[in-house]
Amino acid sequence: MKNYSEKIRKIALLGILGALALVLSFTESLIMPETRFLPLGAKPGLSNIVTMLVTESMGFFGGLYIVLLKAVFALVTRGGTAGLMSLSGGLLSLSVVALMLKINCRSITMTGIGVLSSCAHNAGQLIVSCILTGTYALINYAPFLMLFGIVTGVITGMILQTVLPKIKKAAALSF
Repeated sequence: MKNYSEKIRKIALLGILGALALVLSFTESLIMPETRFLPLGAKPGLSNIVTMLVTESMGFFGGLYIVLLKAVFALVTRGGTAGLMSLSGGLLSLSVVALMLKINCRSITMTGIGVLSSCAHNAGQLIVSCILTGTYALINYAPFLMLFGIVTGVITGMILQTVLPKIKKAAALSF
């Protein structure tokens, strides 16, 4: 019975964290509307905090659930291109996070993983943008997007690094 109860808790927690990722994503789109100062609709990627948290605590498939949920949300609320962009960036980002966590290198922190994840997300979206538009001139945005990825990755990684011990402590108390 305990194993069944544990599965229910994980599913419920995944649902709550999925909702949090969607709220962060939606809020971000309200706060950071596309402007000429942020080409290609670049946003900080705060919902990636949830993806990294879930991947770290529940594994690759938990992170995959969050990525797919965010992609479907983008598809439904902003259209096919947004859904594909979310999916491509999310899958590449998730792969990097999962690989870095699997390597378990003590020298890389959540901040470092956040930077790599954010840059991977931007690279995935840039590749799909080039394919969808049929123009590879968009590659000229790569330096900007990588710089933006480093800055936002540091921010999201530091937030996760700060809250992760508190979340783990709270989770340990609730079980």
